[in-house]
Formats: sequence, C-alpha cells, structure tokens
Amino acid sequence: HLVEKVVASGGVPVLLPPVSSGDLLKWLVESVDAVIISGGAFDIHPRHYGQTQLNRLDRIEDERTQLELDLARCCIDNGIPVLGICGGMQVMAVATGGSLIQDISSQISSSLEHEQPSDPSKPWHRVTLKTREMKEIYQREIIEVNSTHHQSVCDPGIFSIAGIADDGVIEAIQYDDHP
Repeated sequence: HLVEKVVASGGVPVLLPPVSSGDLLKWLVESVDAVIISGGAFDIHPRHYGQTQLNRLDRIEDERTQLELDLARCCIDNGIPVLGICGGMQVMAVATGGSLIQDISSQISSSLEHEQPSDPSKPWHRVTLKTREMKEIYQREIIEVNSTHHQSVCDPGIFSIAGIADDGVIEAIQYDDHP
C-alpha cells in the first residue's frame, strides 16, 4: 500500500543497488522524500556494533549491510524520513551507536519463538506499544505481529523503545526529533 500511496502522490519509488558510495548518498539527499530500509533473510555481523560473534550467525551480506548503515546515517543526519522494517530497524539502531542481541533464543532465557514456524503473513505474537505516537497510529496499546527474526535490538542507540514483545525483546523504535 505504501508504494501505491507514493505513486498516487506523484512520487516514484526507487530501488537502490546493494553498493554504498558517496555519490549515491549525495543523490539520495538531493532526490528522495523518504527512505524505507526493509528487512531481509540475513544478519548484521557483530563487528558493526563492536562485538565478536558469540553464537549463531546466519547469512551475511556485507555490501547491503554497509549500504543500509550508510543510508540510515544519511537519513538521520539530513532530516530525511526513514522507516526501518525488521532488519531495517536493527540497522537504524546499529547505525546510531546501538547494538543487537545476536541470537534471541540463546541469549534470552524464556524468550518467545521469534522465528515463527507458521505462515509469516499471519500474526504470531503480541507487541505492547510504549509511545504515544505508536498508540495513536494503531489506536490501541497491544498489536499482533508476525515474527521472522533471530537477532533483535539490544541498545536502540539514539532511538527510544516504541514497542516490546512479551519477553522483553524490542520490536519497535522511534526517533522523537526526526521527521
């Protein structure tokens, strides 16, 4: 629906190649109204947040991760609205000095299963919304979400925690002073 809204408003969605460059970021600042950093079936290597690998680490996509870290920093530094979805949210935290839980199930005893075995288009667990803005958007305090990740935000960096799962895993963050 978001792409339909962008096109209907006269905007054109642009898909970026997974390679970061200064020219690309300069073009981005001059050309786009907003950025979406989507998730994907890959992990952020712990070196990006000053840690060594503790346990499970799935597929790594270094070029895409670097592009997304640079995009997040560029958007935040230049006041460009940015939405990070799942892994995109994790990138935003890491890009601003935060860190991740490398593997939820091995680092949080009594954690929920965050890699749902059922259809990922269906809700899997609850998230309690913590900020006024999130509660206004959803018109409730608790929402149901799907879940397909094994890493999660530990330290949200400059962001505030906007939603948490029943096991305490951070599921939403927001930057209060960003458009």
